[in-house]
Amino acid sequence: MANILDKIEVVTKHKNLQIREITDSGRYHRRVISPDEDVSSEVQEIQDKAEELWTDEVKEAWATFQAEQKAEMEAE
Repeated sequence: MANILDKIEVVTKHKNLQIREITDSGRYHRRVISPDEDVSSEVQEIQDKAEELWTDEVKEAWATFQAEQKAEMEAE
């Protein structure tokens, strides 16, 4: 059986989606989905939230942030 969606929270200025699910054992499982990820296999509620929040501007800002982080790591 699949995990059951319990909560979606929007976190960071890049509008990452923090997902809380309930597992078969009754425990919580948390994960974060970033604006560059494919959500087509997610439940409809997550797809709808991503479509609502992840504008082209948000996706571009996330890509820029990722590139800046990579450049900083390579410079060290």
